[in-house]
Amino acid sequence: MKYEDFLVSTLGKGSVISPLRHTHRAENPVYKFVDDSERILYDVSLENFKKCHETGELPVSFEKAGPKENIYFEPAKTKVAIVTCGGLCPGVNNVIRSLVNELYYRYGISRILGIQYGYEGLIPSYNHPAIELTSTMVNYIHLTGGTFLGSSRGDQDVEKMVDTLEILNINILFCIGGDGTLRGAHAIHKEIEKRKLKICVAGIPKTIDNDLDLIQKSFGFETAFSIANDVIRNAHNEASGAFNGIALVKLMGRDSGFIAASAALAIQEVNFVLVPEITFDLYGPKGFLNVLKSRLEDRHHAVIVVAEGTGQEFFDCSDNNKDLSGNVKYKDIGVYLKDKISEEFKNNEYPYSIKYIDPSYIIRSAPANANDSKFCNLLAQNAVHAALSGRTDFVTGFWNNQFTIMPIQMVVAKRKKIDVEGELWWNVLEATGQPISMKNS
Repeated sequence: MKYEDFLVSTLGKGSVISPLRHTHRAENPVYKFVDDSERILYDVSLENFKKCHETGELPVSFEKAGPKENIYFEPAKTKVAIVTCGGLCPGVNNVIRSLVNELYYRYGISRILGIQYGYEGLIPSYNHPAIELTSTMVNYIHLTGGTFLGSSRGDQDVEKMVDTLEILNINILFCIGGDGTLRGAHAIHKEIEKRKLKICVAGIPKTIDNDLDLIQKSFGFETAFSIANDVIRNAHNEASGAFNGIALVKLMGRDSGFIAASAALAIQEVNFVLVPEITFDLYGPKGFLNVLKSRLEDRHHAVIVVAEGTGQEFFDCSDNNKDLSGNVKYKDIGVYLKDKISEEFKNNEYPYSIKYIDPSYIIRSAPANANDSKFCNLLAQNAVHAALSGRTDFVTGFWNNQFTIMPIQMVVAKRKKIDVEGELWWNVLEATGQPISMKNS
């Protein structure tokens, strides 16, 4: 990574005085405007400081998010569209509401369109009408889960989407979604750039798995592991209420086990956390089933939390089926583990009782908790500030406890995963007591 990789594209110089400077109303807040030169360091260690000091190279850093004193778009002439794509996630409605309120109340922009059912809403043949969004309309949507605008998965024709943006006279497009959505947003930006249009494309990262690179946390993640915490508590009650009781809980996490790890640390009642980052054997002296049996012989109950993308090596994945977002369809590791545990213990006439719980759809469609709600609001506000300043092809992020803006390409270049030699995973091992490895020699 180089300093230059994190320079965000702009549509032009800001020559419009921001409405946030006006103080004609006593109740208006006094803003500390962010200068273009303000940046947030990627690596704040003393070691990195010494290295950069010795070599003279600029340290990798992200542009600091926040309101600008001069903006690019004239609010009275600006028209905005908002689209939500991909799977559901707690907090989507909070982001929509905050975008509308920030645009309307702080910048005086009243022409705001809601694009229905994801990128499908930008394709005329689907016939999804756009909605005129008002502050009154979105007043209470943050109290419910899901997405007020609807969502969809799958690639759409980029040229047709940009045609629609031109026909609707859109100046700013806010795209709320995960890596697939953001890749789509980048493709839209490239087509806009090719046509030499002055349309801003702004991304707001939505991934319940918290697996977007270079973003410390994404909205909905905290709500997800908080609800999972309650599920695991009840699962522990089920397990401990039976002789050799086993509770197996499957949580979200296609390629990264952050929800499973964080939930286990929150509840401190989990005995095994199985995540995509760590492979394990089922059989053999060090295999999972033998370690599970040892746990039952010692304590007579066990709680297992498994992330959905774990153990795909146990399946025949030659079919390589993909969903509409282009992700490989993973096999159900939860059901597989339940069947293998039952098969092993029945064959050995070992007494057990197992309960399998999959709360995934309940968790992802829940409304955001208080802290996530706050985080959603701040992400949205900073996305508006950046977009109005003329930044484009960017994502609002969060790093070292500061809000940032980054080029979309850098964020979607790879997935964030648990560092199995890092502090988080070692904390999990200490909390669960599970072996460092469940692989046979």
